[in-house]
Amino acid sequence: MCERDKGVTEKTLLMARRISFINYKGGVGKTSCIVNVAAVLAARGKRVLLVDLDAQSNSSIWLMRLERWNRLHSTGKGSLYSIFDPGTDRIRDIVQHDVVHDKAGKPLLPGLDLLPTTFNLIDVEHEYKEPPGRPPYVTFQEQLAEIEPDYDFILFDCPPNVMRASQCGLFCTNEVYVPSNPDALSLIGLTLLVNKLLQFNDRSASFRARGMGNPARIEGVIFNGIKANVDIQVPKMRLQFTLNQLRNQKKVGANARIFPAEVRDAVIVRRAVTLGLPVNLVGQAQEESDGVLNDYKAVVGQLVRHGEELQ
Repeated sequence: MCERDKGVTEKTLLMARRISFINYKGGVGKTSCIVNVAAVLAARGKRVLLVDLDAQSNSSIWLMRLERWNRLHSTGKGSLYSIFDPGTDRIRDIVQHDVVHDKAGKPLLPGLDLLPTTFNLIDVEHEYKEPPGRPPYVTFQEQLAEIEPDYDFILFDCPPNVMRASQCGLFCTNEVYVPSNPDALSLIGLTLLVNKLLQFNDRSASFRARGMGNPARIEGVIFNGIKANVDIQVPKMRLQFTLNQLRNQKKVGANARIFPAEVRDAVIVRRAVTLGLPVNLVGQAQEESDGVLNDYKAVVGQLVRHGEELQ
């Protein structure tokens, strides 16, 4: 194993829980899940960094709102790709601290920071020429380690693949959670993801630094966007059967499970996107938001307890 010493102690590297949300199938509500989980954690007093690794930039546009995000997009500076090309920015310089704020700049959810991206992140896949022996995920991990002590949770919003952008998050991650819809395509997506993740872990093993902990592995599935009056018991049983097989084959975490908490489909989530706010800050129609907000709170509770089991 290659021991890279960048002056970061083992204790420092393990300070934050590093968690990726990913599914090989798109359209499962991954971004709505991770944004609202991050917001609930911040509301509980946790220091949270949400890292947007998806070139679609949905998390960034949501939390920064379009006007602020457009300024990043138009200049090409201050977003994630700029740490690679031109390479003059560092992660610590481009974090959007207390990203959710009002028009006067007053933080509405202190403790929730964002590492933003714009559409140009797609260039990391094909245009970026990495230095010999330094995949993008190595550069990313070394810079992220500089600010990791500032956080309790670092959450990676990954695109539905295990290409270069996703690899940046997965290389830093110890825990992977899969937002999923109760359908056959999500089941196929889980199987593909497991195999691609194991392949990446093998390829990147020689680059892991001491103190990074175990390579990324799937620890849970979160059912998301559940529509009212839809029976999900059969697809849930099929997914549980597949997850049990993968666990027996030691391809996922020993405690990997389908979370009992499920997030329902709710109009208020789409309204929250329009407002540029997570659900827990949508003051209007509070009676409508309470149901799905309680769902997110339940997911966070289970996420926290699952982390305690892993220690």
